[in-house]
Amino acid sequence: MNDRAPDVGEFELIDSDDALAKVVAEVADEPRYAIDTEFHRERTYFPALGLLQLAWPGRLVLVDAVAADVRALRPVFEGDGLAVFHAADQDLEVLEVAAGAAPARIFDTQLAAGFLGMSTPSLSALHERELGLRLAKGDRLTDWLARPLTADQLRYAASDVAWLLEVTDRLEAALQAKGRWQWAVDECVELRNRTRGARAPEDAWRRIKEARQLRGPARSVAQAVAAWREEEAARLDQPVRFVLPDIAIISIANRPPRDEAALRKVRGIDGRHLRKGQAERLLGVIEQGRTAAPPPAREVDAQLDRTLRPAITLVSAWVSQLARDLDLDTALLATRHDIEDLLVEAPDARLRSGWRADLVGEPIRRLVGGDAALAFDGQGGLVLEDRVGRPPT
Repeated sequence: MNDRAPDVGEFELIDSDDALAKVVAEVADEPRYAIDTEFHRERTYFPALGLLQLAWPGRLVLVDAVAADVRALRPVFEGDGLAVFHAADQDLEVLEVAAGAAPARIFDTQLAAGFLGMSTPSLSALHERELGLRLAKGDRLTDWLARPLTADQLRYAASDVAWLLEVTDRLEAALQAKGRWQWAVDECVELRNRTRGARAPEDAWRRIKEARQLRGPARSVAQAVAAWREEEAARLDQPVRFVLPDIAIISIANRPPRDEAALRKVRGIDGRHLRKGQAERLLGVIEQGRTAAPPPAREVDAQLDRTLRPAITLVSAWVSQLARDLDLDTALLATRHDIEDLLVEAPDARLRSGWRADLVGEPIRRLVGGDAALAFDGQGGLVLEDRVGRPPT
């Protein structure tokens, strides 16, 4: 293990459109490349890209997204090259906003590591495990939009992609040995195809923990106000909390104000939330919510047979044990949500197809169908058996 952060070697800062055009011409023919982004969204609704890192054999560049138009990379992203990320989900959203496209083909090293038993490992942890390298720790308060960027900032950003292709080679070898390479590839395709971008305003209330406990008209008011807040945040490119804090939405839902004087007394609201006619618009939204039908708390709750609900906890315990036995990340194998989707026969249930169907989907079907049972194995574990007591073949 290296005690000091390894030298990332030579890299080039790309800070003009002309220089970026040369990079595009070069990387467009590469079969794969490592990629990462540095961005902020603390004060905006949409992520603001500051720096984009790219590495391929013999080359590492840092693209200054403030100085160069990263939309020039769109042909690369839409090409056949494999983009290697670590924890790709947010990066994909950032690129869709900043470049107008995200890579068509991706490999996520964090996701792939889950098939080797690592539970959402950090980039640093993965480098230590696979390469014995200890990456430099970054400053979480770094302002990636400020200019000029310091030498330490640039070296830290470069280290995120410098060895990522080598890490990928190690992961592929281990996954091939376990017969799980295709599982990881398929999972990366699913991740790439996941819907991102602007969130559905009508579902915004579900992300407020306290709102899930509301009932009747209070829930419909919370849905209406949260949807309005989401739309306003996107229009103004501000975080939703800048438009209206969660506590204000819950307070409004529980005791809907009917005039501006009452609205200004709501907990969590101050003058900045009601500027430029916002009070009148918000009161209109509240009134619409008062007369609307409340949305269901969660569709699966209404569909799931009450007799099956106690089985969820038991099945979840078995899935967790199975994940440990198989050296898989439990969340990757099956979440509680996945189990519920299978039991209500949701058409897009992840446990209905692919490798998950064989490992957990079909056994769960047999269990709830009465053809199998879970029992303690005498050593603190659970075993899935045929009803006659024989282990399933």
